[in-house]
Amino acid sequence: MTVWDILDDIIKIVPPVLAVLFFLTVGIIFAIGFFKHGVNFIKYGFKQMVLDSSLEKRFDSLEAKFDARFAKIDERFAQIDERFAQIDGRFVQIDGRFAQIDSKILAIETNHFGHLKNFLTELTSILVDKDILNNTDKARLDNHLRGM
Repeated sequence: MTVWDILDDIIKIVPPVLAVLFFLTVGIIFAIGFFKHGVNFIKYGFKQMVLDSSLEKRFDSLEAKFDARFAKIDERFAQIDERFAQIDGRFVQIDGRFAQIDSKILAIETNHFGHLKNFLTELTSILVDKDILNNTDKARLDNHLRGM
């Protein structure tokens, strides 16, 4: 049995004038609900909640409190960003200092290596004077030191 069968049975039982009044009443109620609530009337009927002014005031006060909290949070994030910027500046300074230290270390290494070459040249000369090395070996060592 379908809905149409039930509706057909009701129409057969109920007099036509009463059926017209029933459908007219249902149509008027639907029209009033639809014009008042729109398409939501089909979903929710007359049980839709309308916020009264006290609830709206409560929501407005909550919204103001949230806005104040979010403003404080934004201030904190701004402070954190400033501190990170300061830290980044310090890292740049430290990087500059490391570059200076690296250049000084390179200068010291080069300087010590130059002293070492001079020392080795003098040592080969002394070894030749003592007849421990001959001139060909000394020339070979000097050429090797110049190549360094």
